Amino acid sequence: MENRIRAEREKRGWTQAVLAERLSVSRQSIVALETGKYDPSLPLAFRISRLFEQPIEGLFTPDEG
Repeated sequence: MENRIRAEREKRGWTQAVLAERLSVSRQSIVALETGKYDPSLPLAFRISRLFEQPIEGLFTPDEG
């Protein structure tokens, strides 16, 4: 799944550590999310969506195929 987490984080001037703290996850989780190595759980996807004030569909795009 592709996502816009890095772009939204950078738009706000947040580091990965700041985002991790705001979401109550590890910085390594943010790295994995941003690189596409990890897809968030549904509760985490909702927290990310609320934090960035974006619909989930605006942040996450399913892989084609």
